[in-house]
Amino acid sequence: MALSLFGRQGHDILDSLTSGTVWDPFEGFSVLENSPSRQFARDAHAVANTQIDWRETPDAHIFKADLPGLTKEEVKVQVVEGKTLEIGGARKKEEVQKGDTWHRVERAQGSFMRRFRLPENTSVDEIKAQVQDGVLTVTIPKLQKPKPQVRQIEIA
Repeated sequence: MALSLFGRQGHDILDSLTSGTVWDPFEGFSVLENSPSRQFARDAHAVANTQIDWRETPDAHIFKADLPGLTKEEVKVQVVEGKTLEIGGARKKEEVQKGDTWHRVERAQGSFMRRFRLPENTSVDEIKAQVQDGVLTVTIPKLQKPKPQVRQIEIA
């Protein structure tokens, strides 16, 4: 197990380069971790990185997003000009009660918005969306391909 610059076992600066995570030189300094600017940075990171999966099946385009803690009233799904799917929402800031002392604030707050350009073969009039167990699923059926019309011609 590698010993890091600050003596924390199991995390080396080089780990950040290979793991896809960003090394935080201020991690472990509790005075700085909960400052308003750090909270804003965490919230902005969460908003910018709302990850959504998009898969295509033979019959539909399916979008899935993990939105833990959000109700369906806090999530907005819409199609703009028949071409762009917008998925957005907001996590409200928790009310501060008089006399409460916060020791850590780590959960992201604020709003997010993602936009996806839809392919021509989507039936935007038949979109369905649901939230179940913190997962938003948006299903957009594909337009049925027109069957080629064949007309038999009698030979004279």
